[in-house]
Amino acid sequence: DVQLVESGGGLVQAGGSLRLSCALSGFFFDDYAIGWFRQAPGKEREGVSCMRAGGGITYYADSVKGRFTISSDGAKKMVFLQMNSLKPEDTAVYYCATGPPLRGRDSYLNATQYDYWGQGTQVTVSS
Repeated sequence: DVQLVESGGGLVQAGGSLRLSCALSGFFFDDYAIGWFRQAPGKEREGVSCMRAGGGITYYADSVKGRFTISSDGAKKMVFLQMNSLKPEDTAVYYCATGPPLRGRDSYLNATQYDYWGQGTQVTVSS
C-alpha cells in the first residue's frame, strides 16, 4: 500500500516562506500523479500544485503561480513544496496525494482523481 507523510507546516508571517515535505512509501510509478492540495475551514479542498512523479509535467493553481514551486527527489521518494511570499489567504491544512496517471491540468488539480492521501500539515500565515 502507498503511504504519505507530510511535514514542514507551521506559523509564519505574511511575506515569509515555508517548505513542505512529503515522504512516500510503498509502490508507485514514475507516471503517477503527485501533488499538493489544501483545505481552509469552510472551503473545499483545492489543488495547489501537482506533477508527474517522474518529472516533465507540473501544474499550479493560478493563486500560487510564481510563489510556490513543486519538486521531487525520486531516489528518496520525497516531494516538496517551496512556498514563498506567503499570504494570509494561504492559511490551510496542506495535503500530499498521489494517484494513477492523469492527463491535463484540470485532472491534475482535481482532488477526486487521487487515491492516496497524507494526514495533512497546518500552515498558518499571519498578517
